[in-house]
Amino acid sequence: MFFCNISIAEKYDYLEEKFRVAYRWLAETNIKDLPEGFYPLLGDDVIAGVQEYTTFLWENGRFETHDKYFDIQYMVTGDEMFGICKRDGLKEADRIPENDVVFYEEPGRSGQVLLREGDLIVVAPEDAHKPRCAAGEPAPVKKVVVKVRI
Repeated sequence: MFFCNISIAEKYDYLEEKFRVAYRWLAETNIKDLPEGFYPLLGDDVIAGVQEYTTFLWENGRFETHDKYFDIQYMVTGDEMFGICKRDGLKEADRIPENDVVFYEEPGRSGQVLLREGDLIVVAPEDAHKPRCAAGEPAPVKKVVVKVRI
């Protein structure tokens, strides 16, 4: 999924080599058998983080953004409801610079995308996103978040 405002449509190249490295790794790696942890794919420029967790109710999640990295969020197993909205205009709630994350108060309006096994979504620094939300009842999932440096 490519999601952005026309004003930044040419700002990023979602097919540059860093992204292609990530897409190839996701397509060619048997991730179901990989343990949780971090896997450098291209030094510090592209890092895959394999995660296993139980999703939670929408109201327990928070919107977040990153300043230094894109997220490529890829569902290995399970379903997840993923919130998405523009960063502009959101009210900051918490910032953790060492983790490159900013959290926000719940916006008045946002969208949702249902991610199923094999689905991915690419989230730019301008996009606030709310991951880990249950698609129905909380359930276990396995997901990879690939960090691609700007």
